[in-house]
Amino acid sequence: MNQAHTLSSSRPQVPDNKASVNKASTNIDSPPHQNIKPGARRFCVAPMLDRTDRFCRYFFRQISREAFLYTEMITTGAILHGDQDRHLSFDEAEHPVAVQLGGSNPEDLARSARIAENYGYAEVNLNCGCPSDRVQAGRFGACMMKEPDLVADGVKAMRDAVSVPVTVKCRIGVDDSEHYDFVRDFIGTVTDAGCDTFIIHARKAWLKGLSPKQNREVPPLDYPLVYRLKQDFPELEIIINGGITTLAQASEHLQHVDGVMLGREVCQNPWMLAGVDKQFYSAQQTDLQTNLNANYDIQDTPDTQNTQVALTRDAVVEVMLSYAEAELSRGARLQHIIRPMLNLYQGQPNGRRFRRYLSENAHKADAGVGVLAAALETIQPAAISAEA
Repeated sequence: MNQAHTLSSSRPQVPDNKASVNKASTNIDSPPHQNIKPGARRFCVAPMLDRTDRFCRYFFRQISREAFLYTEMITTGAILHGDQDRHLSFDEAEHPVAVQLGGSNPEDLARSARIAENYGYAEVNLNCGCPSDRVQAGRFGACMMKEPDLVADGVKAMRDAVSVPVTVKCRIGVDDSEHYDFVRDFIGTVTDAGCDTFIIHARKAWLKGLSPKQNREVPPLDYPLVYRLKQDFPELEIIINGGITTLAQASEHLQHVDGVMLGREVCQNPWMLAGVDKQFYSAQQTDLQTNLNANYDIQDTPDTQNTQVALTRDAVVEVMLSYAEAELSRGARLQHIIRPMLNLYQGQPNGRRFRRYLSENAHKADAGVGVLAAALETIQPAAISAEA
């Protein structure tokens, strides 16, 4: 599937080899997943419902070539009984990317994991951290921490079904489980089933009395508890999540654990990803940057200052213009494609104008790539006019 749809001779093209992965293009006997390199999960972007869809992940990938990306949580029911292509198709350019599953039935988890592997995902992650009522009603998410043997059965079933890593995302506790022993024993039980990577949200899950939004702020975070888990399980890969808002904070956590995961902050300030490759992966100039032959600049936000030479925001928008044109031709809506881009120019001159223009126009039924091009003109009208 060719993504090289050019809007003008001066606009960069999306590389031809970045084809969308779908069920028809995968070989059940030889999944096209990528092997995970050692240290690949040093910096992860969290799975977020209604956020980290394929459009969002493709956009993030234009800013960081190394950050490890995750899908939204996808339930086993949606995979086994729904539109698999809609839930699982993705662009190869998104790699490295993992799928997060929601479910508790070991057989369903195994079948879903195998299907996801056939789509090419590099990892299967089991959600044992979401506290929402809807998730609890399905007997998965954070409530599964109360049933470690069930989680272990699910992990073992998935490991038997796939060759890619199977990981678990969980909390440090549930409801009134105040003791370190609770999460330690949970980790130990699931480790015995073959899981060696845990993403741990350093806050307890409250299953009653708090909304998921409230549970993102209370009860307080307990980072030392996660550090202690790494000390007690040195052979495991421990990734810390929760309340991390800067790359400097991420670096501090990496003195104690193997990786960090950020969520909302990346959505609110996606350009922070511009500092990730250099700071956490010692990345050199990327192939995509070379292909675009774009101008480079030192990042200008305090969190990424002097950490990486990277593509300009304008060059990222140019890539997304070509990507949007291709996706629109397949029936996508512009408002879904550009949603993760709204905060790209946060804190920059005319950044609010860029966001406002997209917010006011991208939802219209006839909205096309011209809306995104016009939004870019609100940032640098003189430069865009000179190219015309």
